[in-house]
Amino acid sequence: MSDYGYGTWALVAINSAVFILFALSFFRPKGGRDWRALGGFSAFIVALFAEMYGYPLTIYLLSGVLGNKLGLSHDAGHLWADLIGWKGDPHLTPFHVASWLLIGGGFWLIAAAWGRLHAAADAGRLATDGPYAHVRHPQYAGFIAIMVGFLLQWPTLLTLVMFPVLVVVYRRLATREERDVADAFGAEWDVYAAEMPRFVPRLRHDRGAVTPDRDRQANRVDADPQRTHPGG
Repeated sequence: MSDYGYGTWALVAINSAVFILFALSFFRPKGGRDWRALGGFSAFIVALFAEMYGYPLTIYLLSGVLGNKLGLSHDAGHLWADLIGWKGDPHLTPFHVASWLLIGGGFWLIAAAWGRLHAAADAGRLATDGPYAHVRHPQYAGFIAIMVGFLLQWPTLLTLVMFPVLVVVYRRLATREERDVADAFGAEWDVYAAEMPRFVPRLRHDRGAVTPDRDRQANRVDADPQRTHPGG
């Protein structure tokens, strides 16, 4: 099967390790919630590359349904290209280009949010600037963007099933973190959360109620990013 670009399990291991370590360096997990978030993402990555370079289960199953229309070539894994009737290089489809934008943007969002989050923790204040000026949980939003990017690039039955499950997991982790932050920052968090979406930024967003100095002294606590700031 390696003649078709599959059965190369070394590539599965290498690519999985590269992307997981890349995410680890950007996300820098500190506590149990962070490690659970990274663990779910890691499982998604392993499942993806296992089909991309290991065994093409999705292509095999769909080929049987469609009368072997897809074949078992590596290019057939770019299923969206087949669905839109793309005749050229599948790496040049709008889906593939959009996938790299989402993957790159997701990693950038995770890294940018981490810096803002821990700068705020060191100052003992609520993180409301940078990516946090657009969504309450930019790091989780970054993981979701990366997974959407991979689904646009190489959809598989397993990752399509895993994706909504992981979104639910991230939402639950986010709500638990929000309860801790609300206990620490009180009214300041309430104002911020009332106007800030959780994962998806609004197209038009006017922020006038929350400022970095608002009620800071009244709500100042010891800097602990796991207890006083939403890690996502």
